Amino acid sequence: MAKILVIDDDPLMSNMLCDMIKSMNHEAISMHTLNEGREAIETNSYDIVYLDIHLPDGNGLDMMPIIQSSLSHPEIIIITAYGEPAGAELAIRNGAWSYIEKGSSLEAYILPLVRALDYREAKNKRKPFMLRREDIIGRSRKMERCFELLSRAARTDLNVLITGETGTGKECFALAIHKNSNRKDKELITVDCAALPPTLVASVLFGHEKGSFTGADSSRDGLIRQADGGTLFLDEVGELPLSIQKEFLRVLQEKRFRPIGSRREISSSFRLISATNRNLDEMVLHDQFRSDLLYRLRSLTVELPPLRERSEDIIDLFFFYMKRFCDRHGIDVKGFSPEFLGALKDYKWPGNIRELINSIEQSLVLAYDEPTLHVRHLPEDIRIKLIKRSLIKKESKPSQIVNPLETWKARRENMAARVEKQYLEELMEYVHGDIPEACHISGLSRARLYSLLSTYKVERKSDS
Repeated sequence: MAKILVIDDDPLMSNMLCDMIKSMNHEAISMHTLNEGREAIETNSYDIVYLDIHLPDGNGLDMMPIIQSSLSHPEIIIITAYGEPAGAELAIRNGAWSYIEKGSSLEAYILPLVRALDYREAKNKRKPFMLRREDIIGRSRKMERCFELLSRAARTDLNVLITGETGTGKECFALAIHKNSNRKDKELITVDCAALPPTLVASVLFGHEKGSFTGADSSRDGLIRQADGGTLFLDEVGELPLSIQKEFLRVLQEKRFRPIGSRREISSSFRLISATNRNLDEMVLHDQFRSDLLYRLRSLTVELPPLRERSEDIIDLFFFYMKRFCDRHGIDVKGFSPEFLGALKDYKWPGNIRELINSIEQSLVLAYDEPTLHVRHLPEDIRIKLIKRSLIKKESKPSQIVNPLETWKARRENMAARVEKQYLEELMEYVHGDIPEACHISGLSRARLYSLLSTYKVERKSDS
């Protein structure tokens, strides 16, 4: 029997979901605000959480990290009366299992629950895969999702595309995939596509024969051949010239290629990992990247979150790198003021982990003989940005001009809304709160009726 939490401020919707859950022989608990939901999550374990977006004390999407970081890591099913594409995208990107608009059929609420419970059961039965994380530090929910994908990538030979902002650790992830794979005893060959001169890209990748072009004084193996049996890592793959993309696509498909100036083809059985901080889909739309190559690159995609979206990992990163740099520079491990840690967590880190690492090292060097790290030991530009942000006042909202008359469309919609609300009030009074009877008379489905009652805030009246 699963334990399921419903967080929704609409009693009618909560009751409907709880009745549905109990009819499936599971335990259902309902809360009506974010604060109540937070207390429930902190004191109990749940398998699934039905979460409304618009709640009296805030936005349900803001609570997703808290739910996901709880001990039981429940799956989240979003329910909302205000379906928005942007909200749906945000929910899915943050790990929601499903996104349901209120007023949908009862099956729309049941099916995600069944699938999510099946998924959790299968996940709990899986044999754990021990990962070598190298220097990848993090316990946040977003990093756990990345580690899960890393585990899957390591156990297969699929092409992997790692995306994320500059400084998020894409190269570390590529190394970890290689080190955990069955190719770990072979080479990881890294190609920095952004640093390759356009005239030498083909030679560097495919190799060349002696005399094949001016300056080719000897034959040389390309990096693709050097990666035979191992892993080829194309860093900043978005910088790969269009002229090479077609040739490289053929290499991916056939694992064979011809060095420049050679009369014969050679083979290379490599595994490909690519990384980029660019939007390759956008580049495809502007004819800057081949769509067929993109499909080949991302058999599996790992999207690394920026540091500002996993601020709960900052303290772990600080301790890890403080010890490393103290050992490197022969410095005693230092104490730190609460304000120093507070500044680390408050700063947005546009340069991500790379900027944080550099800042920690600079702070330790600046405080070389001092026993405690203070905010004054942080790099000057960071301190200035933090002070500036604290001084910026919230802009006052612009005054709104009130139109004396609404538009024709608005007037028509308002009149229709009043008529619908009046009908629902009369309906509920007539049937004395009997929902099945109300559905029979109105011709509405149960889910649709509950949604309308919620929208118009019509109470379910009864004789009791």
